[in-house]
Amino acid sequence: MDPESEGPAVITVTPLQQMFASCTGAILTSLMVTPFDVVKIRLQAQNNPFPKGKCFLYSNGLMDHLCVCEEEGNKAWYKKPGHFQGTLDAFLKIIRNEGIKSLWSGLPPTLVMAVPATVIYFTCYDQLTALLRSKLGENESRIPIVAGIVARLGAVTVISPLELIRTKMQSKKFSYEELHRFVSKKVSEDGWISLWRGWAPTILRDVPFSAMYWYNYEVLKKWLCAKSGLYEPTFMINFTSGALSGSFAAVVTLPFDVVKTQKQTQLWIYESQKRLIPRLIKIAPACAVMISTYEFGKSFFQKQNAQRQRY
Repeated sequence: MDPESEGPAVITVTPLQQMFASCTGAILTSLMVTPFDVVKIRLQAQNNPFPKGKCFLYSNGLMDHLCVCEEEGNKAWYKKPGHFQGTLDAFLKIIRNEGIKSLWSGLPPTLVMAVPATVIYFTCYDQLTALLRSKLGENESRIPIVAGIVARLGAVTVISPLELIRTKMQSKKFSYEELHRFVSKKVSEDGWISLWRGWAPTILRDVPFSAMYWYNYEVLKKWLCAKSGLYEPTFMINFTSGALSGSFAAVVTLPFDVVKTQKQTQLWIYESQKRLIPRLIKIAPACAVMISTYEFGKSFFQKQNAQRQRY
């Protein structure tokens, strides 16, 4: 069977269905990846306790969040004593002494930013891809690159001001009135562009990552389908393509990730080579779970839409 030959008619998925599929994927990805980052942060805090005002990065698998350490004694989840001997020991002791829910400490407030960003990103990518393919043809290889760049630019631009406000609210307890005054003062003094502080280093890392990720994902998916003699990719094909393309993009954009971290924390915390393995461990499964869940959701809705068309 030749996958390049004419296959079955493609049933479209609505933007709302794409949003639902990406939202589901985002939540599942966060639930899977967050425990690893929580353990990493707990180990860091044990070896080098975070002083008040110290910044550290928290990742839920979808995006990095700048967190500011507060003076809360040992009440904050990242300051709880543990006496961990290593990663596995930390997992076991946290579950035994604090309960399994502690592995997802700090997740809910970060999802407020990460889920909308992911929904915007994936939905825009698919919509742009469909538009460009209708104009340029199905086999235009540059479409994933262009769609990936534009979608990522849009998602980061929308979320950046909200992330700045979230970080400010975390560093100090603001009322809504005080927050409004803070934003108004910042805009009056530095202009509207000040709300996008940190946008440039984020774009420097995320846009190249997105372009490489989507291009390689589409190429790998098509190649694996051809090897398997399939018209449509299976869950494992999507999973494998997502993991491999995410790993490649993570390696290539590692220097940009180091620059972004330095810009955010004002400290060169890690050398590049020390960041590579943790970055791969986080990004490869996150990309694999996110894209395979998203594609599975779209496939589910395609079947539902096909059934409706028959009746």
